[in-house]
Amino acid sequence: MTLAPGLRAQLLIMVEMEDTAKRLGSGDVPVLATPRLLALAETATVRAVEKHLAPGETSVGTRVTLEHLAASPLGTHVQIGVELTEVDGRRLVFAFEAHDKHTVVGRGTIERVVVDRARFLARAQQSTR
Repeated sequence: MTLAPGLRAQLLIMVEMEDTAKRLGSGDVPVLATPRLLALAETATVRAVEKHLAPGETSVGTRVTLEHLAASPLGTHVQIGVELTEVDGRRLVFAFEAHDKHTVVGRGTIERVVVDRARFLARAQQSTR
């Protein structure tokens, strides 16, 4: 594992109907849904570290703080950037910020833990029995 603070990744999306609060059920307006914003930020964290993990390892989300600060209507381009700010053993802390042309749309932190994929899945299966 070669993880160190400073790793970054970015995503750029255009808000489409399937990204909206109305479609996802988190509201009734056609603007970027908070759950979608979080999913995009998490996707960026995965991309930031995926090439730095050992074979058989993955990372799983464990904690999130999120401020959704501005509405992004259909057709708006939103860029989500993440940066790995802390590595504490297998625990990873990311800061993220999303913005459009004019304003910060959202920001927060995401914590992930590096795990052995096979062991993680085996434990998940045991917990459902």
